[in-house]
Amino acid sequence: MKREEAVLLGITAIWGSTFPIMKISLENTAPVLFLAYRFGIASVLMLLIFRGRVLKRDTLKEGFVLGLTLFFGHGFQIIGLEYTTPSNSGFITSLYVVFTPFIAYFLLGETINRRDITSLLTALTGLYMISGANARVSYGDLLTVMCAVSFAFQIVLVERFGEKDYLSLAFWQIFWNFLLSAVYAAFFEGFSIPTDPTPILGALYTGIFATVLAFTLQMRYQRSVKAYKAALIYSLEPIFGHLASFAMLGEVLNPTGYLGAILILGGVWSEISRD
Repeated sequence: MKREEAVLLGITAIWGSTFPIMKISLENTAPVLFLAYRFGIASVLMLLIFRGRVLKRDTLKEGFVLGLTLFFGHGFQIIGLEYTTPSNSGFITSLYVVFTPFIAYFLLGETINRRDITSLLTALTGLYMISGANARVSYGDLLTVMCAVSFAFQIVLVERFGEKDYLSLAFWQIFWNFLLSAVYAAFFEGFSIPTDPTPILGALYTGIFATVLAFTLQMRYQRSVKAYKAALIYSLEPIFGHLASFAMLGEVLNPTGYLGAILILGGVWSEISRD
């Protein structure tokens, strides 16, 4: 495994650990307000560490576009997490891998082959199973599907903007995510400081490790990895997430859920031979 790919794998493990942490934090704080804390902490930390290096104006527009995709991605994900389990959230979020080739087709002009379509159909069958094998996908799971679509856009756009300064691009997408989350929280949730320290600790962990460290490294190293291959590495996130959920919450899936998870991962991993 190349160094760049190993770094992305480490990022994936960090992101996976956030699912149960966010679920626990939501017991004592509003979802998008939690995101405002998380990305606010991350924005301040990046300014303290990198100072003027991240305030380049030539990445402001691209950073806003990436920040918008992250705002929708994290927003759909964390609101959906109120209505579904951390494991479901993790596996369904990984659908962005099978969505990525189709987004890359429209934005980058990359080709779509038969395997891409088969992978998508396999993963969607897994979505049906993990969501309870019902005619209607649950509300929380449906929001998480929308999260996956948003993250697929973010993955492809990172490749498209790859020639830009990675530190500045990482900062602006984090800052815009914070600003959009704060505005949403102000209008729809209201600002409050949690009396329980758990959400603050969760925001610190996700802000420092899953945001500043992870996004900075992502901007630095994903430029050297094809968009679909980066998405495949990130596809291990639900496995890390499920292991963390088991360790922290004792969470397990029922047999239908595990079958759905296997089908989702099967669809995702079949993308590795798309070329």
